[in-house]
Amino acid sequence: MGVHLAVEDLQLAQVMLPQDANPHGNVHGGTLMKLADTAGGLCAMRHARRPLVTVVMDSMTFEEPVYVGNLVLLHACVTWTGRTSVETVVTIDAEDVVSGMIRHISSAYFVYVAIDDDGRPSPVPPFEPKTAEQRARWKAAEQRRAIRLGRRTDGVHAQA
Repeated sequence: MGVHLAVEDLQLAQVMLPQDANPHGNVHGGTLMKLADTAGGLCAMRHARRPLVTVVMDSMTFEEPVYVGNLVLLHACVTWTGRTSVETVVTIDAEDVVSGMIRHISSAYFVYVAIDDDGRPSPVPPFEPKTAEQRARWKAAEQRRAIRLGRRTDGVHAQA
């Protein structure tokens, strides 16, 4: 007997260890970026049910430091789908497991493109927003996509 989970959402948690940080105990931003990409990618893959590659990470600002011993909490959800692409938003929080205090660290949008066995773009199932929040995220995602497409210059193409 299985449990049905919404494929449009994913949560990950990982404790930060000394190898994740600088000598002062601050977790490297790159470590958090990698975790966010993993969460967003897994969320997109659960929706598409096929391999995907990361093509866009919108800007990520770290609002608070994360320390060794913190439990990093990541929440990813699908915000939009195109013919072959999936956009997700990932939020990062950090919990001090002793005090229980949770701080918001960052949020970022990622775009992934589904690929077939030959590495070519492959169609994904459409995401159909059902709630008011999902519809608002979809509308905002379409605006972000228009901005990304507007950045196409000098033969450099932003996928989405």
